[in-house]
Amino acid sequence: MGGLCLRCDGNVAVTPVLRKTNKGVLVNLRVTPKSASARIGEVGEDAGGRRFLRVHVREVPEKGKANGAVIKLIAKAWGLPKSGIEVVSGGNDRNKVIAVEGEPDALMARLEALLGGEN
Repeated sequence: MGGLCLRCDGNVAVTPVLRKTNKGVLVNLRVTPKSASARIGEVGEDAGGRRFLRVHVREVPEKGKANGAVIKLIAKAWGLPKSGIEVVSGGNDRNKVIAVEGEPDALMARLEALLGGEN
């Protein structure tokens, strides 16, 4: 299964925030549009065991504005090019998956460090 494997935490299968792929890393997000400020928040977990990174943006969820703001915010905060980040799942949902392109092992280590080891 590679980067898509699940960890078992008690009775709930936990999906990690970061998952390595052959082209980079997938990141689970929960986006809150129309926030008072744009910021990257803490790691959370839903009842189904899906772990995610909370992201707050000021833009409204219309015509891809919030998705564009998420990509811009993450690129700036993580020092990555916007062209290497794309929403691959959840385009019209607050729960999203973004793909971050790069050398998978180095990128995974870098993002885990930025998340403070929470994955």
